[in-house]
Amino acid sequence: MLIAGFPAGAWGTNCYLVAPAAGEECVIIDPGHQATEGVEEALKKHRLKPVAVVLTHGHIDHVASVVPVCGAHDVPAWIHPADRYMMSDPEKALGMSIGMPLMGELTVGEPDDVKELADGAQLRLAGLDFSVAHAPGHTKGSVTFRMPEADDIPSVFFSGDLLFAGSIGRTDLPGGDHAEILESLARVCLPLDDSTVVLSGHGPQTTIGRERAANPYLRDVAAGLGAEPAPRRGM
Repeated sequence: MLIAGFPAGAWGTNCYLVAPAAGEECVIIDPGHQATEGVEEALKKHRLKPVAVVLTHGHIDHVASVVPVCGAHDVPAWIHPADRYMMSDPEKALGMSIGMPLMGELTVGEPDDVKELADGAQLRLAGLDFSVAHAPGHTKGSVTFRMPEADDIPSVFFSGDLLFAGSIGRTDLPGGDHAEILESLARVCLPLDDSTVVLSGHGPQTTIGRERAANPYLRDVAAGLGAEPAPRRGM
């Protein structure tokens, strides 16, 4: 399996391209602010053909390049219906008034083909299997994508802004809910095997085992305790 990732834009949002191998079809995860050039470079380097864009949530730092990427390759974008409005109205998602400057000129709106994600959905894209889990708390429509263990390759968990190395997503923006994100951590993350590789929306790669042992939020959730809101990371 091939996973090519890079941090993009002002928020350093991780964008991932996932394929069975070089020279094959791929899925693009979270093409955010200023991600278009990086996506095209990765496609060319690995000789990949996109078949879909999938989105962990609707914040502009994760979706800003969806329209140009989908348009250039004539592929659909998948997003949870609770976050779909954010593609066309990013200011509302950030608690801003319409017309306020938002990182200069951004292409906002929906691509021509939008498909909606549901909790428990099983996606078969580019010859790969993705399990979808609705994980609200950072936003109402946040989701995660998990790929199953195969041969000697551990399960891979694209956590979006639910879980980071050492932290969790912020909950102080519209649609955020700290109690809800703790419930999502307990329901979605705790049952995963320690060997599961976590590729998050911001920051470095980690594993569930490492976070279970060292992440104060996941540790407190496992112990049935509350936790203070996370420090801000990303959007």
